[in-house]
Amino acid sequence: MDIEVLGALSVRENGVSITPTAPKPRQVLSLLALHADQVVPVATLIEELWEKNPPRSARTTLQTYVLQLRDLIGVALAFGENERCTPKDILVTLPGGYRLETRGGSVDYREFERRAGAGYRAMDADDYQGAARRLADALSLWTGPALTDVQAGSRIETEVRRLEELRLCALDQRIEADLRLGRHRELLSELTVLVKQYSLHESLHGQFMLALHRSGRRGEALNVYQRLRTVLVSELGLEPSAALSRLQRSILMAHPESPATSRGALPVTAPPAAGRGRIAARTN
Repeated sequence: MDIEVLGALSVRENGVSITPTAPKPRQVLSLLALHADQVVPVATLIEELWEKNPPRSARTTLQTYVLQLRDLIGVALAFGENERCTPKDILVTLPGGYRLETRGGSVDYREFERRAGAGYRAMDADDYQGAARRLADALSLWTGPALTDVQAGSRIETEVRRLEELRLCALDQRIEADLRLGRHRELLSELTVLVKQYSLHESLHGQFMLALHRSGRRGEALNVYQRLRTVLVSELGLEPSAALSRLQRSILMAHPESPATSRGALPVTAPPAAGRGRIAARTN
């Protein structure tokens, strides 16, 4: 079974889609896919579908959705040569829950984490060329926001936010690797879009400031800092972090921090929402 959630939902068995069109069965399949090869409790599925107000028929209705998914799996299994397993072997009923078996198939979010991990290790080894390549390779698996075509309840929303944080962390480090390779001008158009999309993300703003300054656009770099400060003060009542303030002062003095120094000033290994709890991502 092949699972894709980094964009639109796609689940295939023998190359045949088993993704239902009805919203509720899609939710069930999505949550099972997000926890592939693990047991998802019935209570968790019910909470995802109906939050805190499930109907009395919730368990029976959930079983109906499971049967619908198994029907789709059965059709897909018919395309396999010498296929001996049944739909119940793939969407397994266990005490207290269900498990979706991948049987060694591909799962895009796990592959993303594997590739990103290789990129982080390359960064730790100061192999910026390898890090940039591996992190870009990991990010290429994303075709849009995670599960963008799924009606999400609280459980799926939590997983989607977690995946987005992982994506932002990989993106942050890929940009850092590119900066260390001297690709300042090449990054400007990408960072222009990103700082508008994530208007409270300090690390991205710091990278944009550095790229602008090293491209000979010192005044614009300082304007980026002032715009971020205005937003932070007006919306959160907070000043920019000490790291970003140090970078601003170094630009004011016309001495941008070296790659080695900027790594310490603008951490690249911490998740975007780490630190003082306000390197937060917010889409406009």
